[in-house]
Amino acid sequence: MSTTTPTDRPIPFLDGPPKELLIGGAWSAADSGRTFPSVNPSTGEVIAELAEGDATDVDRAIAAARAAFEGPWRTTRPVQRQALMLALADAVAADFEHLRLLEAVDMGLPVGRSPGAGADFAVQVLRYFAGWVTKIQGDTLPNSMPFPVLTYTLREPVGVVAAIIPWNSPISNVLWKLAPVLASGCTMVLKPAEQASLVAVRIAELVTEVGIPDGVVNVVTGFGSTVGAALTAHPDVDKVAFTGSTAVGQEIVRAAAGNLKRVTLELGGKSPDIVCADADLGRAVPGAAMGVFANSGQACCAGTRIYVERPIYQDFVDAAVELAGKLRVGHSLDPSTRIGPVVSEQQLERVTGYLDLGPAEGATAVAGGHRLTDGDLADGYFVAPTIFTDVTDDMRIAREEIFGPVACVMPFDTIDEVVARSNATSYGLAGGVWTRDVSTAHRLAQELRSGTVWVNTYNLFDPVVPFGGYRMSGWGHECGPDALDQYLNTKAVWIRTD
Repeated sequence: MSTTTPTDRPIPFLDGPPKELLIGGAWSAADSGRTFPSVNPSTGEVIAELAEGDATDVDRAIAAARAAFEGPWRTTRPVQRQALMLALADAVAADFEHLRLLEAVDMGLPVGRSPGAGADFAVQVLRYFAGWVTKIQGDTLPNSMPFPVLTYTLREPVGVVAAIIPWNSPISNVLWKLAPVLASGCTMVLKPAEQASLVAVRIAELVTEVGIPDGVVNVVTGFGSTVGAALTAHPDVDKVAFTGSTAVGQEIVRAAAGNLKRVTLELGGKSPDIVCADADLGRAVPGAAMGVFANSGQACCAGTRIYVERPIYQDFVDAAVELAGKLRVGHSLDPSTRIGPVVSEQQLERVTGYLDLGPAEGATAVAGGHRLTDGDLADGYFVAPTIFTDVTDDMRIAREEIFGPVACVMPFDTIDEVVARSNATSYGLAGGVWTRDVSTAHRLAQELRSGTVWVNTYNLFDPVVPFGGYRMSGWGHECGPDALDQYLNTKAVWIRTD
C-alpha cells in the first residue's frame, strides 16, 4: 500500500495497520473483524484500511458516551472544559497541514484551495464555542403567583449525541459537530462518512492527546446502513446531529421517532445565484462560477442555478465559459490544482449520468460536459467544469442536486420573475445576489426563501454566523449561538419561599 502521492508528499498517518475505532478512550478493532478501504480519488488507489464497525460497536460506543456524560464529564467545571477545547484548538492548528493532506487524498479537496478553508477557520470554530462554555446561563424570571415563588431556568446539556457527517469537507464537518458538543457538556459518538473517514480518526487522536476524558468523544467508522442506522434508532441516544442528503435526513427522522430524539439536519440544496444587469461582471463571473465549481461542486450550498438578467446574459455566459476552460483540474495534492476529483467512482457515475441527461433534456453544454481521462487523470474521478445553457426550470438538471461541478445558466427579465423561479424548489439552503443597487440587494435578500443569502460574494462562513436551511434543506443551524442552543435543554425551577 503506497503512503506517498503522485507529488511525493509523505503522509505519516497512512502508515501502519488498519485504523481502529475509538470507544471509551481505547482504540480497538471492529467487533466484525472486518475492514474497508479508503481510496484516493485522484488516483483510484487504496491508501488505508479502516475498521468496519457494526451495531455491537455502536452499543459499546453509546455506553461509553453515557458513562462519560453521567460521570467525569458532568462534573468537569466550565473553565476546565474551556481549557480542554482551547488545547484541542492548538493541537488542530499545529497538525493542520497534516490534516489538510489527509483531506486531499481521502476525498480530493485541493490543498491549494481558496482562503477561508484553512487552519484559521478550523481553529476559530473550536475557539468560538470555547468562549461560550463559561457563558451558558439561565434566567431569573418574574411570575404572577399570589404567594412568594422564585422562578429561574437552568441550561443543561442534552446528553449523548450521535453525530453523522458527510464526506465533502471532513475537517469542517468534524469540528462543526464536535465544538458545540464539547461546549455544551454533551458527549458524542461520531460516524464519519465511509468515503472519507481518515480526518475524523486523526482528530480523534488529537482529542485523546489533549486529555479530553475517555468516552466524551467516540468514533465508529463504517457504513450508513449499519453504523448510521444503529445510531439513529438507538434508545440511549438523546440527539442526532446529521449533515448529508435530504433523502437520508428523512430516514433519520423516521428512525428517531422511537424515543423522540432531538434531531438537527443540515441537508441538500439547489441554490439560486442571481446576477443582475448592473452587477460587476469582473467579480460576479468568478464568484458565481466558483460558487458551483469549488470542491468540484460537492457542496450542499453550491449556487448551481445561475440566473442572469437578459441584457448581460450572453456576456456572462461567454466569460464563464472562458473561466471554466482555464481552471486547472488535477490531483488534489498539486498546489496549482483548482478543481480536484469527485470523491468516488459512485459519485463519478452519478455526476456523469447528469451530464448525459442534460443534452437529452434539451440543454447545451457550452463548457465541459464530460469526464476527464487524459494523462495522469486517467485513473482518478475527474469531471470537467460544466456549464449548461438552454435550460428550463422543469429540467432535472435544474431541479435535482447533482453534487458535481455542473452549473445551469438561465436568463431572467424581472425581479419578480427571478424571485418566483428561485423559490420554486423544495430546498432553501442558500442563495446569492450580484448587484450594485442596494435596494435590489436588500429586496432579494428578504424575498429569497433560504437560510443564507450572500450578496456580491459566495460561500463565506464564520463560526459566529448561523448556517442552516428552510424547508427540505433541514432543521436547525450549524455555528453561531443558535447551534449551541440545539445541544442544551432548558429546565424551569419553581421554589416557594414562604
